[in-house]
Amino acid sequence: KKLLLILVAGVFMASCGDKKEDKKSDGFEMNRTKKEDKTAEKQEGVPVDMDNKGVGPIKSVDLSAEVDAEMAANGESIFNSKCVACHATDMRLIGPAVKGVLDRRSPEWVMNMILNPEGMLKEDPIAKALYKEYNNALMTNQGLTEEEARAITEYFRTL
Repeated sequence: KKLLLILVAGVFMASCGDKKEDKKSDGFEMNRTKKEDKTAEKQEGVPVDMDNKGVGPIKSVDLSAEVDAEMAANGESIFNSKCVACHATDMRLIGPAVKGVLDRRSPEWVMNMILNPEGMLKEDPIAKALYKEYNNALMTNQGLTEEEARAITEYFRTL
């Protein structure tokens, strides 16, 4: 009876060991420790380039010192109807967060990316780097006008 009790206690203690990860037979590992995701805070392989105007119809954009509230409200409406499936203002989704984009990209680049994502991907080094960083997710051309792209850019100034 004592031997059985010692054996059960030994099995119990062995099964309560310190198990940190499960290994799968297919070569994958599951680690149960939570890791902090800092991808929204930085753009790993994507440089900040305020001189790059991108590839497309927009060659120059003059942003006034004051935000045009009416234009920004129109841009927010367009953004909410056309862009939120892939972009959030302050977190990474399928595409990058748009908050602070005008601190990383020129307004011309932003508008050209909105208006001409296919051409940008073919010729622009930043668009190519973003494409790689975001798992080869291609930005869809929403068929917006230059006026709508300008309104979205104005909305980005408010974020």
